[in-house]
Amino acid sequence: MEDHKIVQRNIALQREWYGEPLGDRVRRLVVAFNVSQAFLAEVLGISAPMLSQVMSGRRAKIGNPVVLARMIMLERKCLIPEVAAGRKEALTAALEDVRDSRPTVGRDSIPVGAVADDQHVLVALREVAEDEDLTEAAKRLDQDFPALADLLRRAGFPE
Repeated sequence: MEDHKIVQRNIALQREWYGEPLGDRVRRLVVAFNVSQAFLAEVLGISAPMLSQVMSGRRAKIGNPVVLARMIMLERKCLIPEVAAGRKEALTAALEDVRDSRPTVGRDSIPVGAVADDQHVLVALREVAEDEDLTEAAKRLDQDFPALADLLRRAGFPE
């Protein structure tokens, strides 16, 4: 198969597996945290050349689920107001937290952040959606994405 066809196939697989091309997700993190691609690779626990291959579509997937868990953790940390505002201390703390994390990945869950971070996410979700919408979204996602459904459910039922 020609190189460009392999890349097209891999990017299509990334859309199927990850919801969008990994290059788009990684570029957003590079911009959000104002870091180089090589530094982001270090934070995620993947080699810079491997991250580059995944981003360009020369490779279809991230083979290590811990690397994917860390990427999701960083994406979630973008919802923390201080991180979203680009405050240097918050950006540095978020990157260090993810780099130092040792997530365990099971069949039914990928860790996406510490419990303390959930409060920021719950607040952000409540600001953009009504309780009923959050509950309905949780119902729709429950079977395929139980951890995300649980988060939406908790946002829809503030304590």
